[in-house]
Amino acid sequence: MTIWYGYLADLVVAVHLAFMAYIILGQLVIWIGAALGWSWVRNPWFRLLHLGAIVIVAVEAIFGVRCPLTVWENTLRGWAGQEVDGATFVGRLLHNILFHPLPSWIYTTCYISFALLVLGTLFVIPPRLRRARPESEPAGDRIPLLSGH
Repeated sequence: MTIWYGYLADLVVAVHLAFMAYIILGQLVIWIGAALGWSWVRNPWFRLLHLGAIVIVAVEAIFGVRCPLTVWENTLRGWAGQEVDGATFVGRLLHNILFHPLPSWIYTTCYISFALLVLGTLFVIPPRLRRARPESEPAGDRIPLLSGH
């Protein structure tokens, strides 16, 4: 049964990597998409979730909160009786992509800088809040619900 905890830990690392990729690649796609005229990169849900994701990471770093995904992975590895080196090949590979032995202040500086970059991008490439109907376009054959007729 304990081997399943190791596989779950590998899954958590994969989710962690996907979260990181969403933040980094999402920013890159916003810039490329704006340059190429892709309207979906101005989707307010995508943009606000993207900003929210990096703000969460930056706030965790500022207040010294360990990432819940890292804590979860370590807990599952402990239940499996594994160290990170004892993980599966995929688990070790993903873990090594995510974690590097650098001082924490470097990570905090990077997270805050990237959050500011994402926030700045909201102003440079603003999300499309609502698509207004041109004045010349008729409202259609809709009948108001509360018409007196």
